[in-house]
Amino acid sequence: MIIVDKLLKELDMQDKPIKVAMVGAGFMAKGIARQITMYTLGMELVAVSNRHIEGAEDLYREVGRKDFSKVADVPELEEKIHQGIPAVTDDPLILCQAGGIDAIVEVTGSIEFAAKVTLEALKNGKHFVSMNAELDATLGPLFKRYADEVGVIYTFSDGDQPGVTMNLFRFVQGLGIRPVLCGNIKGLQDPYRNPTTQEGFAKKWGQKAHMVTSFADGTKISFEQAVVANATGMRVAKRGMYGPTVPSGTPLEDVISLYPLDDLLDGPGIVDYVVGVSPGPGVFVLGTIDDPIQRHYLNLYKLGEGPLYSFYTPYHLCHFEVPSSIARAVLLNDATIASLGPPLVEVVATAKIDIRAGQELDGIGYYTLYGQCENADITRALNLLPMGVAEGCKTKRDIAKDEVLTYDDVELPERRLVDYLRSEQRSVLSL
Repeated sequence: MIIVDKLLKELDMQDKPIKVAMVGAGFMAKGIARQITMYTLGMELVAVSNRHIEGAEDLYREVGRKDFSKVADVPELEEKIHQGIPAVTDDPLILCQAGGIDAIVEVTGSIEFAAKVTLEALKNGKHFVSMNAELDATLGPLFKRYADEVGVIYTFSDGDQPGVTMNLFRFVQGLGIRPVLCGNIKGLQDPYRNPTTQEGFAKKWGQKAHMVTSFADGTKISFEQAVVANATGMRVAKRGMYGPTVPSGTPLEDVISLYPLDDLLDGPGIVDYVVGVSPGPGVFVLGTIDDPIQRHYLNLYKLGEGPLYSFYTPYHLCHFEVPSSIARAVLLNDATIASLGPPLVEVVATAKIDIRAGQELDGIGYYTLYGQCENADITRALNLLPMGVAEGCKTKRDIAKDEVLTYDDVELPERRLVDYLRSEQRSVLSL
């Protein structure tokens, strides 16, 4: 949003920056820290929490701040904020409880741990920006409800594909064109990739092998498209989405016919993806409009004769755009992307290999499972196991490769917050 830059400049001139705290200090968190501290006017990263406090210290050093101070409780943290001294801690909950912090950014990639932080932040009236599609697709509808109850914003972030998609979706809607497909452009899709196959790529880019695996095996895009569906009211046309693969460099306009027209024009629209399209990586929206005069104008403006018109953003800049989401939440009470209500699409756990009875599942981006999108009414009817709760479960029977797991197939770990919240979400948010 262009207006954000003007508002942040005004805050900078008034020396009244938005005060941000961040949970997580990994690859993406370091990028966010750099963007806020070096390139964003009117915003200040006042505190960072990481399970290993050395990570938070390294983060500040990488952005040229060596004057940070360790804190262990809320009074210490509030004093450092007052003094203008960056704070580091291994306790994320004190960030959520402290005064003087306007927004929390969560960038851990976990689910159970991040759920605790999210709850505490919302309980204490903090705006909350998530970089965690896995958590949002698992519990985002409930967190949105909690945020609404206390009058703050819970949102997934701009820069990552769901946020970029939602910006484009809103733009298309604003033209009077009805979005019928929200799509993601990928370069690779192989559900059987694992940390061993992705180790080289991960080392090259300074990332974790399991995180890279979740991109390659389709789990990440499933979570991302579930987030988009839940925020737009769309569904998936089939389990796992169509996801056509085309020769590298194929223009986006040439793939429109690969999606069944009836799936697009009838009903609420669908989320999906394509592999190999140019320009990419990025996102696209297909829309339609009935007005014959407007269709004439769209043809004149080189978008074709319809009935489908393509709009795309040929990039997603991840950490570069996170400050925009923070500013929109704090200054405009505007969520970049958040659930409309009950979950509409979920990500279900699917066997990547033949799994033995009694085996413990290793979760997202590892060796045993990959995730697929499925409509929420089907997941409920078939009691399918969400990918977001699969880690740590033990199988009760042998599971064949590519078989979708159900709750009946596993024993859940005891006393997990995610299971309690999933139960609450299902109870209070039903279709």
